Parts: sequence; structure tokens; C-alpha cells
Amino acid sequence: MILAIDVQYLNESAYVAGISFNSWEDEDVQKEYTSFVRKVEPYEPGSFYKRELPCILALVEEFSLKPSVIVIDGYVYLDGKDKPGLGKRLYDALVGKAEVIGVAKKSYAGLESGHEIFRGESKKPLYITTTGDLELAKASINNMYGKNRIPVLLKRADQLCREEAKNQNMQIE
Repeated sequence: MILAIDVQYLNESAYVAGISFNSWEDEDVQKEYTSFVRKVEPYEPGSFYKRELPCILALVEEFSLKPSVIVIDGYVYLDGKDKPGLGKRLYDALVGKAEVIGVAKKSYAGLESGHEIFRGESKKPLYITTTGDLELAKASINNMYGKNRIPVLLKRADQLCREEAKNQNMQIE
């Protein structure tokens, strides 16, 4: 199972969404998962993982998920190979039981060259980092279904957590 995860924050809480699929070329989600995390750490520049990692782990633990690969919105390594980002910390927290691929929309200062892929007709790259083989990770994300810059299933993970946050916020008001 491949699991794509995204997190949406609302005040001091977070909505976490995960979508599972079996193959990089899949058009449709196998299953969708959502979790609510009541208390999240405040954003701390340079230490984003302190805020997001507990949210991702909450979803994985709540549903007893055992993916072979987890795709996150962000970086595994901030410099591409040594400086740990959210993805490397997730990999370590899971004791290496799942490869982690980071897909970031913006370049991080210090990221080595060679991490970019261009999907569809977009002139803007996605930046790929991974705990595994970089070329394989880049090919995997490049082969995901969809003609746009952001693959359809990664966009679905983002939409799902935003929908959850919006729905829950409307129920509170």
C-alpha cells in the first residue's frame, strides 16, 4: 500500500487526511482516512516537523496503517541527503518500516540540484526527496495519474483534509 498524507491546521488543532492506493499509476483512491488532532504545537520556523509529525503519526496509529511507502507534502531531507526534514523524522519514528517520499512545491535553500521533476506542461518543478532511491522516487511521482503539476491522488489528500477542516469548522459555528 502507498499512503499519501496531508495536514490542514485550524487554530490549535489539525485535520489529517490519508489516501491509500496500490500502484503509482492508479487513477482512484483505494481508501480514504481522516483524523482529528485536538492540540498541535505552534509553528516553529526550521522545526516544522514538531507540528506535523505527531499529526501524521496519529493517523497511522489510529487506523493501524502499514504502508510500504508514505508520500508527504514537504521534504525528507532539506538539503537532499543529510539535513533531516519532516520525512526523515517520520521514517525514523516508523523505525524504517516505510519508505518516505517528500513532494514539495517550493525549493528549499541549500537543496542540491537534481531533485526537480516537471509534470504536465508546468514550468514549475516539484522537488522530490526520499529515504530510498531518488531516481526511483522521481519516476514514481512523475508516473502518477494526472496531467497537471500535482498528481490527482496527491491533490485528493490535500482536498480531503481541507474538506474535513471546513466541515468541522462549520459545525462549530
